[in-house]
Amino acid sequence: MGEPVPARRAAVLGHPISHSRSPLLHGAAYGLLGFDCAYEAIDLTPEQLPAFMAGVRENSCWAGLSVTMPLKAAMVPLMDETSDLVRSLGVLNTVVVRRRPDGTVQLAGQNTDVAGIIEALRHAGATPGGHAAILGGGGTAAAAAAALAGLQVDSLSVCLRDPAKAGPILAVARNAGLECRVASWDDAAAELASAQVVVSTLPPRAADPIAETLAGSSVRLDSQVLLDVTYDPWPSRIAAVWAERGGAIVPGLEMLIYQAVEQVRLFTGMELPKPEQVINVMCDAVGAPRR
Repeated sequence: MGEPVPARRAAVLGHPISHSRSPLLHGAAYGLLGFDCAYEAIDLTPEQLPAFMAGVRENSCWAGLSVTMPLKAAMVPLMDETSDLVRSLGVLNTVVVRRRPDGTVQLAGQNTDVAGIIEALRHAGATPGGHAAILGGGGTAAAAAAALAGLQVDSLSVCLRDPAKAGPILAVARNAGLECRVASWDDAAAELASAQVVVSTLPPRAADPIAETLAGSSVRLDSQVLLDVTYDPWPSRIAAVWAERGGAIVPGLEMLIYQAVEQVRLFTGMELPKPEQVINVMCDAVGAPRR
């Protein structure tokens, strides 16, 4: 006899996706909670997404989907409903799958990236006030702007190669009452050096030139916090330079853990009375220090 088939199914979608740690995180949490659900990584492009989601609607076993690049914006119009946060950001990272009484499937879009960023920065010692900076202009950058507004920073600068892409981030900041401006890419290193909190949303190694500029300077980064949403390779070049200059560094794995806790709550429908236990088994699964 073969292995029993899990009652539910969940997955992380993206392209590429083989590096994802989400299956380890969710698998550890489901084991602790006794939630009978298989979680896998599925490589999917935006062009393949509509057909895949049509299949999700036809299968009652799905509990939820984690969504990463490049699908965070493409998934939004495929939802039956979205949270206020998703409507504000224009991107999601979570799809909750529920079956209505009439048997049809309902897809609800959520964004847990904002909570993940906030908790990761707090864990690293970030405090309210001061100036913050964001590297990049995609969906995760918009979530970072919302998170920094939630942390109550005083002002924000956004560094990206194409200023025309800053519109969504500026809109998020404006809606939150946060002063925000676009900085030149050539001035990125100086912008980062002047910020108490920095979030880099760039792909792996894309921030290396900025890191080299910082490495060639005499600037000190004591008490300043950098969250680099990438975690492979780790430390990234910019994280290594930041630490050498006295700053605190936070890998994207921290953000991934904290946002995954909220996804687990949404997928399982459980309230998680002791979320710290879920966080600790997730940390064990990916070799991160327990809280």
